[in-house]
Amino acid sequence: MKKLEIYTDGSCNPNPGVGGWGYVILEDFCAPIEVCGGMKETTNNQMELTAAVMALQALESRAEVTIYTDSQYVRKGITSWVKGWKRNGWLTASRKPVKNQELWQALEEACSNHIITWKWVKGHNGNAGNELADKLAEQGRQKAIGGNESATKIADESSALEKCLSLIGKMNKSELRVLSSSIDKRLSK
Repeated sequence: MKKLEIYTDGSCNPNPGVGGWGYVILEDFCAPIEVCGGMKETTNNQMELTAAVMALQALESRAEVTIYTDSQYVRKGITSWVKGWKRNGWLTASRKPVKNQELWQALEEACSNHIITWKWVKGHNGNAGNELADKLAEQGRQKAIGGNESATKIADESSALEKCLSLIGKMNKSELRVLSSSIDKRLSK
């Protein structure tokens, strides 16, 4: 099973207002995968949740994932609060509807195929992965301001190709068959 690290972040300025989300997927021996997107009418919490949902939905196979977020709302929500909300019919302890229910349900569904450890990191505190996710979220917000609300994948393709070719050169026949099968599956999508 693959072991991955994911850094996610969301931003919104003003809040509510134009927002962006971003994530970075890190896997040994592969170039980082960096993706961002945004929306014109949203909240910071919606963007934080969207970043996590989009990152997990991007994974093509079951993985052991450590997700780093600077949002206690996301970390505590998915690891603790969601159980009570579901038990209460998606109502809070004060019997009010849970905000962002659809995103919480999407996040829960996206988590279901993976083994996930959620870790909180302090935002804007020098953590390289968090800083990159924050930069991506801001890029997504800027794209939304400009009218382009779609996700953008950012990658250093030549670096990724060099690393992959180096790894392929070290593989045995069995590993090459698995790789070939994986490539065929991706191409047939």
